[in-house]
Amino acid sequence: MSVPNSRLPVSLFVSSIFFSYFPGLMLCAVVSLNSIEIFKTHEWLRATSTVYFLCKGENKTVLPDVKRPHVFYAFNGEESWQPLSNFSSKKCKRCGLYEEDSITSDDVFEEWEFCPSDFAALDGEYIKFKEKEFNATFLCPECLSLVGVSSSSKEREMHIAVVVLLCALASVILILGVVGAYKFWLKKIREQDQARFMKLFEDGDDIEDVYEVNDSIIVDKNTSCIV
Repeated sequence: MSVPNSRLPVSLFVSSIFFSYFPGLMLCAVVSLNSIEIFKTHEWLRATSTVYFLCKGENKTVLPDVKRPHVFYAFNGEESWQPLSNFSSKKCKRCGLYEEDSITSDDVFEEWEFCPSDFAALDGEYIKFKEKEFNATFLCPECLSLVGVSSSSKEREMHIAVVVLLCALASVILILGVVGAYKFWLKKIREQDQARFMKLFEDGDDIEDVYEVNDSIIVDKNTSCIV
C-alpha cells in the first residue's frame, strides 16, 4: 500500500492530450488500478485473503497488498503487478474481481463487462462499486483517445459518404443540364433553318411575280408596236 502520487493527474492529463493529437502512436490503452477497498472476505479459514483481478482469456493479476476488509488501498500505477489489462479497440471484456478459496472454487466479488467507454471522466477514471463487496477505481487515460478516435472515424466516414453523395447528385444535375441545353440549342438551330428556308421560299415567289410583271409589260409593248 502507498500514498497516491500527486504527479499522477498531471501525467494522466499530458498522456491524454498527447494521444488525442497523435492517436496513431498508441498501440493499446493500458488499464491500472488506482485504489480499492473490499468490504468483506469470503475465506473463513485464513486470516487474510488473496484477491485478484481477471479478464476472460487473460492471465489473472493478484493484488498482493489487498488483504483485509475496510482498508483503503491506493496505488500509483508503478507496482510490479500493474497494469491490470489493456484495450486495443472499443470492444468490451468480461472481467471480474475474485478471492481465492482453499477448498471450493474461487469466490466472486463481481463480474461485469469492462469497456473503454466506461472511462468517461476527464482523467480517464472509472469507479466500480458493488454494495457490500468492494469499491474500486480504475484508470485508463488512453481510453479517452481510443473511444474518441473510433467516434471520429465514424464521423469522418459519414462525412465522406455525404460528400460523395452530394458530388454524385451535382454531377447528375450537371449532366442533365448540359443535355437539356444541347437539345434546346439543336431545337433553336432547326427553327432558324426552317425560318431561313421559308424566307428563301418567299423571296423566290416575289422574284417570280416580278418576272411575270415584266413579261406582261413586254407583251403589251410588243402588241402596241404591231398595231
